[in-house]
Amino acid sequence: MGPATVGSETREPPAAGGVRIEDVNTLPDFEHCYRAVASRDQRFDGCFYTAVTSTKIYCRPSCPAQTPRRANVRFYRSAAAAQGAGFRACMRCRPDATPGSPEWDSRADVAARAMRLIADGLVDRAGVSGLASRLGYTERHLNRLLTAEVGAGPLALARAQRAQTARLLIETTRMGLAEIAFAAGFGSVRQFNDTLREVYGNTPSALRAAKRRGAGTRSAGRAADARRPLRPGAPVAGTALPTTGAAEPVAAGAAVVADPPAAGPGWTTVPVRLAYREPFAAADLIAFLAARALPGVESVVDGTYRRTMRLPHGVGWAELSPADGYVSAVLHLSDVRDLAPAVSRCRRLLDLSADPVAVDTVLGAEPALAADVAATPGVRLPRSVDGFEMLCRAIVGQQVSVATARSILGNLAAAVGAPVAAGELTHTFPSAAAIADAPDELLPMPNARRRALRTAAGLVADGSVDLDGGDPETVAGTLLAVPGIGPWTVNYVLLRGLGEPDTFLEGDLGVRHGAAELGLPDAPKPLAAWAATVRPWRSYAVIRLWRQAANAAGRASGG
Repeated sequence: MGPATVGSETREPPAAGGVRIEDVNTLPDFEHCYRAVASRDQRFDGCFYTAVTSTKIYCRPSCPAQTPRRANVRFYRSAAAAQGAGFRACMRCRPDATPGSPEWDSRADVAARAMRLIADGLVDRAGVSGLASRLGYTERHLNRLLTAEVGAGPLALARAQRAQTARLLIETTRMGLAEIAFAAGFGSVRQFNDTLREVYGNTPSALRAAKRRGAGTRSAGRAADARRPLRPGAPVAGTALPTTGAAEPVAAGAAVVADPPAAGPGWTTVPVRLAYREPFAAADLIAFLAARALPGVESVVDGTYRRTMRLPHGVGWAELSPADGYVSAVLHLSDVRDLAPAVSRCRRLLDLSADPVAVDTVLGAEPALAADVAATPGVRLPRSVDGFEMLCRAIVGQQVSVATARSILGNLAAAVGAPVAAGELTHTFPSAAAIADAPDELLPMPNARRRALRTAAGLVADGSVDLDGGDPETVAGTLLAVPGIGPWTVNYVLLRGLGEPDTFLEGDLGVRHGAAELGLPDAPKPLAAWAATVRPWRSYAVIRLWRQAANAAGRASGG
């Protein structure tokens, strides 16, 4: 069972210039990084940042500008580290709009969990002390650990994210600048102005004016990117959606949210582009989510996936549409302070920071999977916007069909979830406290399973189990101690709830049926032995085996 940290066993062919992503994941190695920059290979965007001392600007590795002289180049693991060294973001290549490093979604150590929680906005909500407490470390130790890993501490990392959130709001809404300052998490308007001037070399009002003029050099940069063909494994640039003007927020009173009530009478709508690394089997991912969509919580219409979300300051819903080279995300928020968490959770749901070439290289080398990998490269691991939801799906889904589990959970959401008036989307998935207190008639299942669900919900509600930032081994051990929760349930939660990349479900019927379709052993023990050949990406093998079973049966199978 257990998670695996991605390391030296990841096998991957050289990219342009003979450089591999794994070669630059342990900076500093100037030579590897400089060769990646000289090749302008977009695969490395988000893995490191290039700073130029002569211009005091930092860029993504694939920036279309002329390759700087070696003597003028510095490399950093994070945008925050580059900013802390006095460099500002390039307005041509937009380095803050790259997909994140695949490390943070494939590792389970403290640094990776901290990076995910910072991306979710925890530092803005609870401070560095809250982040340290959540991870079980002192502030001093956490700061030292992150500085060693990414060149910046949690405050600097959160500051970089606040700047990016502010830029998105400046360019895509008509909110006042002072309102944006506090929505993005800044403590004062002065701090907001100073930070954006340092990060982007412009005042907030100048950034908005540039957007209205068509963004000059940024448009040229996007055109240059568009002219350059993508290489296999390349991430697609992600920026705010181009609009004819600032995006209009939904009119006041257009949607009513209760339990808890929304912060304000209406919604703010923010359109963004979500970057990813090619290849991306988007249709396959949307089909997986559609087959398991909970009525009232999720829907898929004409290739667009829509779902509601419980967020730290309120509720919201997202519309996610894979487009040519990016995922178009339209986020509707009851409280705009939830923009960063909403973006982070949507990215995690769709596994957009993955390195699909690294995954497919290992899976494609296994004869049983080679044809499927060649036919459909870039299959993602569907994660979640709420780890607790995956725990409930796993428990309710024990020994019942996908359709039955969907019906039970959809009815439960309609009864105790927070109401959301958004067409066919009517409720959020319920909180742990709401399910722990739900009456028996809303939980039509055997008594032992009902007790397991209530016990697990209570553990999440009181903080004993942390499904969004906890240590996977600790989570697994605590859940396994609950009567009625066994290895299959825990592994499912690790796979989809925590997004662990190296978890296998050898006892799952869908996995076993898929294995049989490929001529693999379908008994759990030999199947688990076979899965060892595709480490550290066994979770992705599970998704491909579920696909085989579903294709054979003509319906959803597993998950």
